[in-house]
Amino acid sequence: MKNIFDLPTHLTPQQETFEQLIGGENVIIERIVSTGQKTPEGQFYDQERDEWVLLLQGRATISYHDGTLHDLKSGDYLHIPAHTKHRVEATSTDQPCIWLAIHAHF
Repeated sequence: MKNIFDLPTHLTPQQETFEQLIGGENVIIERIVSTGQKTPEGQFYDQERDEWVLLLQGRATISYHDGTLHDLKSGDYLHIPAHTKHRVEATSTDQPCIWLAIHAHF
């Protein structure tokens, strides 16, 4: 048994961790812990699968290629359809962001 809020002991402000909780051919569920990271300038994610993401702790901003911004706080979730270009503009530094991400074809 594990707890989604138990943070890695080796977590530093320079790193972000990705932990696959369960996965298969059709779905991947992962926990992401961010400590101030953002997508490098000029880069966007363009994923093969839809992504449903829930921010369990912290604050973050996600933007789309068209300039739309989503400011997320604890408890907010977002569906990002496959091939929707997006990026992480910011994640909180005063407390780690804990994300639950589900990648699938919805």
